Amino acid sequence: MSSSEAAIIVARFLKANSYDETLDAFIREAGLPSSAGSTNKGDLTIEKILEEKRTFDVSLQFERLGTDEGAHGWGHHAPALPNEISGPTRSNILHVSLPLVANTTAADASEPLLVATTADRRLNVHELPACTLKNSLLAMHDSPVLSTAVLKQTHLLTASMSGQLAISDLQGEVLDKRRDHTKYVVQIATHESENATWLATAGWDGKVHLYQLDIAGNNSPTLPPPTASISLPTNPEALLFIKHPDNDSIVLIVTRRDSTHLFYYSVDSEACLLGKQNLAPHSNAWIAFTPSAIATCPRDSTLVAVATSATPHMKLLIVRLMVPSMEGDASLASIVPAEETQASQARAALALQDRESAAILIHCTTMAPQTAYSTPALTWRPDGTGVWVNSDDGAIRGIEAKTGKIIATLKGHEPGSKIRCLSAGWVSSGDERQEWLVSGGFDHRLIVWKPESAK
Repeated sequence: MSSSEAAIIVARFLKANSYDETLDAFIREAGLPSSAGSTNKGDLTIEKILEEKRTFDVSLQFERLGTDEGAHGWGHHAPALPNEISGPTRSNILHVSLPLVANTTAADASEPLLVATTADRRLNVHELPACTLKNSLLAMHDSPVLSTAVLKQTHLLTASMSGQLAISDLQGEVLDKRRDHTKYVVQIATHESENATWLATAGWDGKVHLYQLDIAGNNSPTLPPPTASISLPTNPEALLFIKHPDNDSIVLIVTRRDSTHLFYYSVDSEACLLGKQNLAPHSNAWIAFTPSAIATCPRDSTLVAVATSATPHMKLLIVRLMVPSMEGDASLASIVPAEETQASQARAALALQDRESAAILIHCTTMAPQTAYSTPALTWRPDGTGVWVNSDDGAIRGIEAKTGKIIATLKGHEPGSKIRCLSAGWVSSGDERQEWLVSGGFDHRLIVWKPESAK
């Protein structure tokens, strides 16, 4: 009998409040064992259920949803049909990506590849749209790979739990390795331009490293020492490169644990903090949540989706970026008069909070259950009309970007299992371009979700 069944929870309530006669009668009538009502640490009780309900009701007061009551902004032909992909082994899926890459030989045409990493240290490469296994690479790292990135459609970057970073060709031949982090490298972010290729890594040693790579025309590129390093008081969670809206300079956005801010850094040898943007400007809690995953809207580079660590359900924010100037004036200094007083400081602080609050376009509850130990993940639909989010209950939820409403719930993973990673993109299948979603979970399943038109 499950420890969370209603009868057991009622028995715990009766025993905890010394309703002994009522408890004995209830145990007989409900057919419960005589030990029913005993509680262990962590068991579900009526009090805990009521507390979660109160927390949920309070969180609803802070939701900010779109007001469009007309036609939905959720695009057509969304992925809905699950297709499980078999791998050489069964293990927890840690990372998936849908990059469009090219073969290293000029004679071959470009082909889309699906990259997936597993807890048994494998990196599996699948050809699309057939979803056939092309390579299963095992010896690239001494620990599981947590993040990957494709450079110039010819090279692959991988980062592992041991803090190691490697660059290889698409056949798995490792060209160079470095270990600048002492703990998990949880994310790789890249920015490619004509002049330079920038790479940022986030490690759970409290550091973010910036690298400038020479990839163009180099068949055997190496990994140079970090151009700059950023030390944080808590572990970084997410990284994102953006272009500055004023002069196209590259800016790195960093989020870190136990902070509700987006931190903006210059991308150069100094990596200066330009400013920060609070995603909970009017919250009276010390720490409301952590922005655990961020992604840029495919149709609007000034708009980002943010998956938060809020419990018991993930909160999703869609936020307009308040990018500071390259001189770094996104602080109170930009709006406080020269001769400041205590009153002027308070007015300036309130004005900044109002601006930060106005930048949050959507603040919604996704109903995706998670705990303090979860790993929130999201991916935009490639047309920018919605966001997919993961969960700990085996379901993927689609949130409409315009309204913040839950439009779709995909069920293909084991019920109650953790979905670890998501990736979405366009894939050409014959003469048709289809939107695909890829998900991997701790039920050892790698699933490609295709639109119903693919049936």
